[in-house]
Amino acid sequence: MNRRLLIISALLSLLLNFSSYGAKLKAGVASIDITPPIEMKYTLGGYGERMNKPVEAIHDPIWAKALALQMGQKKYMLITLDLLGLPSNVKGDLLKKIPGMGWNAENIMLLPSHSHGSLEMAALNSKNILNNPNLGIFQPELLTFILNKLEKLVREADQNYRPIKIATGSATLEGLNRNRRKDPDIDKELIVTRIDLKNGEPLAVLVNWTAHPTFISGQDMLLSAEWPGYLQTYLQELIGHGVTAMYFNGSEGDQSTVLASDKKAYDKIEIYGKEIASKAFNLYNAIKPIESKKFKYSYNTLKLPEHVAHPSFMKTGGEEYGLTEKSVKIVMDVLGPREVGLGAVRVGDLIISGIPGEMTAILGQKIKKSLKGKGISYVAIGGLANEWISYILSRDQYLLGEGYESSVSFYGPNLGAVISDEAIKIAQPLTH
Repeated sequence: MNRRLLIISALLSLLLNFSSYGAKLKAGVASIDITPPIEMKYTLGGYGERMNKPVEAIHDPIWAKALALQMGQKKYMLITLDLLGLPSNVKGDLLKKIPGMGWNAENIMLLPSHSHGSLEMAALNSKNILNNPNLGIFQPELLTFILNKLEKLVREADQNYRPIKIATGSATLEGLNRNRRKDPDIDKELIVTRIDLKNGEPLAVLVNWTAHPTFISGQDMLLSAEWPGYLQTYLQELIGHGVTAMYFNGSEGDQSTVLASDKKAYDKIEIYGKEIASKAFNLYNAIKPIESKKFKYSYNTLKLPEHVAHPSFMKTGGEEYGLTEKSVKIVMDVLGPREVGLGAVRVGDLIISGIPGEMTAILGQKIKKSLKGKGISYVAIGGLANEWISYILSRDQYLLGEGYESSVSFYGPNLGAVISDEAIKIAQPLTH
């Protein structure tokens, strides 16, 4: 029976490849404003000190954007979102709303920007029955609102596919981010992917830059996409032609922005966002898109290590989120997934490796170095992909125990090695 299944699987694979032979790479794009009405009294995430207070006003809107790629029978969708992050239920809930369209866990990657001026993750978590204001309280109507928006986005992007040309470039940016743990590892690589229609008309641009969007503090209570929002808006203005600019973060677990300014937080997000947009625009103009048939993806489900609270948790995360040694175990068991999906996609000479949490730069660099070469010039880490499981540190960083990051890592000292090794293993076949 197993042999018959293997033969059938091999035949299906051959048919899929045959149907894609000679096919052209096509794309569809869509954007949707996901700003909830202020009347919903939703909360902002990233800081326990906000104590589940409702948002006071909207400073700038938040968006979700989709790039759908298709070649023959294969298709893949990247969705970027101006959100802090996503709980484990959102992707599955979305897939239930779009049955029969050919979308599944393997061929959709959701990439939140990690804006600390955007929605509280716990407010979107249907498993959140804890009623803890420090952690955030589940709001079913908010989840429904976001899911309805995402369903509309997917349906719009999954049509009117047009042949494209695509290419990627990168540049090293100095003095714009730092390692907040004071470790030597800093990801200074700006990666830009330019996607044009076959006639040369701009269609979309992907921007990957690694830094926390944390100019906005816990005292600031206006909804905002933070600096990634300004990056995307300004880049769209610079390029013009109705282009869709999409931003995704990298291995930002210990990476912070650098900006010499005494301006207020909401001024800083505009200044910094426009600065990165200008650098991205310069790079964009140097990229020459070509027709490419290099398009494939890979995915696997990984069992996570057992939950364990870091010894220093009570000094940092425990205090911020109002937890005791007893209650943190309950929180981990209720909100922390036992397994996680890991995926990667290759388009042209770019691989995006999706990481379901906040990985530190040393591990992100490990993944990049392992995959580059042999036809792969660019590797981008898609941070916080699909869901947030915790901070993801190297074993040495975890055991050293200094800083906020180690205390909010919920799967023990080996999580970083487990995730990074599996991410490399999953993406490796895409390099051929």
